[in-house]
Amino acid sequence: MDSAQLETLAAVVREGSFDAAARTLNLTPSAVSQRIKALEQAAGQVLVRRAKPCQATEAGEPLLRLAGQLAVLEREALDIARGGRDTGWTRAAIVVNADSLATWFLPALAALPAELRLLFDVHSDDQEYTADLLRSGTVMAAVTSQHVPVQGCRVQRLGMMHYVAVAAPTTRAAWFADGVTAETLAAAPMLVLNRKDQLQHRFLRTVTRRPLEPPIHYIPAVTAFNEAIRLGLGWGMVPERFCADDLAAGRYEQLIPGRRVSVPLYWQHWRLESAVLAALTEAVRATAEAALD
Repeated sequence: MDSAQLETLAAVVREGSFDAAARTLNLTPSAVSQRIKALEQAAGQVLVRRAKPCQATEAGEPLLRLAGQLAVLEREALDIARGGRDTGWTRAAIVVNADSLATWFLPALAALPAELRLLFDVHSDDQEYTADLLRSGTVMAAVTSQHVPVQGCRVQRLGMMHYVAVAAPTTRAAWFADGVTAETLAAAPMLVLNRKDQLQHRFLRTVTRRPLEPPIHYIPAVTAFNEAIRLGLGWGMVPERFCADDLAAGRYEQLIPGRRVSVPLYWQHWRLESAVLAALTEAVRATAEAALD
């Protein structure tokens, strides 16, 4: 495989278009197109889905993963060969569930030594789906609820994230004056991050043992989600460890004190002997150990 062609494949998928990849690589769009065509001819498969944004096909995913791994290993080999002198930046693509990203994860990145010269490309998705980006080769590591390792990856347990159902006092008074029952839960507005988010529905099933479909507000950012609860738009699930201040201040009230939904989190990453991945893994593990149960 031609390393320049693999680098071009990674740029097209990362940037989302041939034109954007050309700007990143300081090439013409025609040169980018020629490299991709040559790589596809060598593979005998279509590797890039020409959509908006461009995506790797199933045949392109292992080559995309290979391109990322080669980039990391090449940079580390050059660093060793040059006696540790500056060899530029390494881009580390990671996917994290939204609640981890908003609470405990960023301190792990900040704890990494500056001499690693890492540029982070952080993606966010539901913990049930983050492993998909690892599987496709888009990222080198993922915080996920999936404990079965993706092919070619290692997995480590990080801990449990516990969620509790909360509402503003006005919401609780308006919708749950008669108690938290199947009837009141079916009627009260519920907050959900996005259509992949199933935490609230899991809570409903644990409480009622019935499939309920209450009215839903979709609020696709953690900060806005928490503010929507405070403002009384509806009830929602929030991480137990990170809502203590709101509970103590009376901005939140638990719908059912002591009832929670627990989500196990794991760290999956490429099975690659890399100083970057080793340092990143250690920082994530140490930070999670302090933040999770």
